[in-house]
Amino acid sequence: MFAIIGIVVVIGAILSGYLMEHGNLLVLIQPAELLIIGGAAAGTVLIGNPISNVKALAGSFSKVFGSSPYTRVFYLNQLRMLNALFQTARKEGLVKLEADVENPTQSPVFTKFPDFLKNHHAVDFVCDTLRMAISGGVGHFELDQMMEQDMDVHHHQAELPASALTTVADSLPGLGIVAAVLGVVITMSALGGPPEEIGKKVAAALVGTFLGILMCYGFLGPMASSIQKFNESEHQYYHFLRVAIITFIRLVSPITAVEFARRTIPGEARPSFTEMEKACKGKLE
Repeated sequence: MFAIIGIVVVIGAILSGYLMEHGNLLVLIQPAELLIIGGAAAGTVLIGNPISNVKALAGSFSKVFGSSPYTRVFYLNQLRMLNALFQTARKEGLVKLEADVENPTQSPVFTKFPDFLKNHHAVDFVCDTLRMAISGGVGHFELDQMMEQDMDVHHHQAELPASALTTVADSLPGLGIVAAVLGVVITMSALGGPPEEIGKKVAAALVGTFLGILMCYGFLGPMASSIQKFNESEHQYYHFLRVAIITFIRLVSPITAVEFARRTIPGEARPSFTEMEKACKGKLE
């Protein structure tokens, strides 16, 4: 939502200032310049990335225009889920969770939290770790290392689309210059013609530079930054899960484990201890 508002503000501010100086909007409509810059930018994506990264880049725009799922309500539900899971393990033994981690979609614990089940990587992250803990012979230090490695790999993969978009954004001013140079070439070939015709061609060439810079600093650069911020929020969520699981495996009480996890939640999304306690006791829906 804010991304759309931001785009409207950028376009509105630029066009308003341009019109205040009595600029002609029709001069800015240069399909050929846009084709040169946009087509060349798309080509740089294909040159510099495998098809998997291109698909991931296309899908990552939902992170820009969608709202972040990592809200206070989301984390409250995750705290409830972890508490329910740990309470089951404490009352019936960690081995009793084997059926839950082997088939989480049929688990009486996990099925109460559909938002968690929708995140397939988070489900694997939690269930694979608990599976190793149930199998025995693996200490909490080794489990912590496994989870850290998993997080690093996942974060690296999530950053690839943002990196590709940043590379494209950085190339746009140069591609704008390419379009402008081509416009100058066309202008030079028209020397000797009517002055107004030469003026139109020079204006079209300058629009190419304008579009390249605007698309870089006004749109794609901020979008890449937005994707990176989303990835940081996602990484923080996995750190939250990691702390909760490792703390519980170290044989502390369920409420203590979820409290450790609560302390890792970023301030704007962190529920209070009272909210967490009520949620875990089923008093807060």
